[in-house]
Amino acid sequence: MGLYLSRRFAVIIAIIFFFIIPIRKTVTVNNIKKAFPHLDSKKVKKIAFRSYKSFAITLAEIMLLPSMTRESMMKLLKCTNLELISKKFEEGNGVILLSAHFGNWEYGANSVSLQANKKFTIIVKNLRNPLVSEWMNKMRTKWLNEVVSLGVSVRQIYNDLKEKNIVAMIADQRGPEDSIKLEFFGRKTSVLVGPAVLSLKTGAPLVFGIAVRQKDYSYKMNIVEISKDDLPDENNDKIEELSRRHLYYLESVIRENPEQWLWMHNRWKH
Repeated sequence: MGLYLSRRFAVIIAIIFFFIIPIRKTVTVNNIKKAFPHLDSKKVKKIAFRSYKSFAITLAEIMLLPSMTRESMMKLLKCTNLELISKKFEEGNGVILLSAHFGNWEYGANSVSLQANKKFTIIVKNLRNPLVSEWMNKMRTKWLNEVVSLGVSVRQIYNDLKEKNIVAMIADQRGPEDSIKLEFFGRKTSVLVGPAVLSLKTGAPLVFGIAVRQKDYSYKMNIVEISKDDLPDENNDKIEELSRRHLYYLESVIRENPEQWLWMHNRWKH
C-alpha cells in the first residue's frame, strides 16, 4: 500500500482494537483519567482512541522500514538543536540520549543518528516473540546504530559511555516496585533510575529527544539537555533529583500532545 495509504489505513486498526477487540483499553482509559482528572469521560475516551490511532500509525510506519532509504529517513524528521548532540559528544564524556514511546520513537533514533552522522548504541527490551525481536533489531541497525539488550550487559553499556559513545534508551516506563517514587502527572510512581545513575557515574550528559508527529505525518524533535546544575550533595539525592528533572520534561511534552504517548502500560501500578 505504501507509506501514504498505510498511515490512513491505520485508523481501521485503531477501531478494531479499541472498539471491537479492545486490548488494554481499560488500562489506557484509567491512565488518562489519572493524568487528567479534570477531563470528562468523553474527552478521556477521545484521547484514548487517538492514542490507539497514533500507535497504529507508528506500527504501519515501522512495518515499512525495510523499504525506507537513508535519504527518506533523514528527511522525514526535522531536528532542532541537533548540534547539541555533536557538542556534547565532542566534550568526551559520552552522551545518554533519552526518548519515550511517543510519536514514532524508532524513526526518531534512526533519523537523528543519520543526521548527526553518529552511531547510537540503543538499549532495547526484547519482545516476547523472538522472531519479532530479531526483525526489529535488524531494522534498528539498518544504518548506523547497534543494539544492546536491556539487563543482559549493563557493563557493556557502562563501557560504551566510558569509551565516549552515544547510548540511546527509552526512559518513560514504570520502574520496579522497590525503585524510588516520584510525581508524574501529580501521582507518585516508580521510576527507572538507570539514566541518572549512568550519567552521574560516567559524567555523560542526559539529552532528551522526542519525535512529535505533525499533521502532515512528518516529525519534529527538539534536542534538550537535562540540567545537572545545583544537584544535592548526597548521591542518592542526586539520583532522585536528576530523575525528577527528566521525568518533568517528559510530562511537559506529553501534556502538549497526549494522544501521541503510549498510554497502554500501567504507569501507576507501583
